[in-house]
Amino acid sequence: MSGMMWMRLACMLAGVMVAAAANGQDAANPYAPGRAIVADIGRIVTPRGVQEDLVLTIGGIPQAINVRGADRDNPLLLFLHGGPGAVEMPIAWTFQRGWEDYFTVVQWDQRGTGKTYRLSNPAAIADGMTIDRYREDAIELIDQLRARYGKRKIFLVGHSWGSALGLAVVEKRPDLLHAYIGMGQLIDFRENERVGMGWTLDQAKKRGDTKAVAAIEALRPYPDGDRFTIDQADAWRAWSIKYGALAAYRDNANFYTRAPRLSPEYDEADLKAWGAGSAFTVTTLWPRLADVSFTRLTRVRVPVILLLGRHDYTVPAPIADAWMKRLRAPYKKTIWLEHSAHLMMVEEPGRVLTALVDHALPFAR
Repeated sequence: MSGMMWMRLACMLAGVMVAAAANGQDAANPYAPGRAIVADIGRIVTPRGVQEDLVLTIGGIPQAINVRGADRDNPLLLFLHGGPGAVEMPIAWTFQRGWEDYFTVVQWDQRGTGKTYRLSNPAAIADGMTIDRYREDAIELIDQLRARYGKRKIFLVGHSWGSALGLAVVEKRPDLLHAYIGMGQLIDFRENERVGMGWTLDQAKKRGDTKAVAAIEALRPYPDGDRFTIDQADAWRAWSIKYGALAAYRDNANFYTRAPRLSPEYDEADLKAWGAGSAFTVTTLWPRLADVSFTRLTRVRVPVILLLGRHDYTVPAPIADAWMKRLRAPYKKTIWLEHSAHLMMVEEPGRVLTALVDHALPFAR
């Protein structure tokens, strides 16, 4: 919850990141030439463009953001990454460049993650890691961005775990937002696990995958009961990924997890921190999210746009679709990405950009 996503991406990413980091400094890194090309292609050269890496004090600790856009007069858009802990700053180069012609885009490594993980002692922040704390961090960051760039409101995009955080902000501070855009929208954590795990079990049975059936059934009573751990969540997702629930028509997400190797925004130390921060954050935070639900949030005061992958059963799209049908809002729109699962920004980047420009951008005028 790119990703991004509920599952602990660290399980998929850590080996990739450590292998890349083992190559040493950029001069000895086989990905360095490719990284330099990506950096040059993506460099903001327009007269009123903005390209900044910043460390801001948010919620009492230093936190890292990246800001990019072709024209600082464009509206601000804050992207809330998934996970918890799965930062998307080093993946943004694969999908974000088009956004930057219309928005000034902010990528934020949330507390305990990515570059931000390196800036604080994890033990010192662990006890306070709750969805309420992340919500207050997001609101404080929005206020700082508004002041820094002279904006009254911003657009807020939440992906996967970030979409739960996004709804928490929408509920408390709608006055800060032009509109909210949810991608792979999470509504209820336990229901998410029930539906996703049930779909995966059905797929395993249809395929005659007896090993998967046994492994998934052995997880019961999860997601009900007292135990609610990332290890349990990862266990059924190990199979759902193979059935295309994370990336449509694929049995893995290597195209996504390998993208940071070419990221201009992350050096080798940052890549190491990504894996460590993801494991720390999702292990700490996941059990505290078991009873987080937005099913009772049926009225909001901002426009809401959902981008849902037709094949997404990592964060099952039908749950968000049903919630959206009950929602009352000044404007609401559900857009289905027919050839996407959970990673729609990378799977169908053109359609995601079109959706942002056609359906979100007008609310800034």
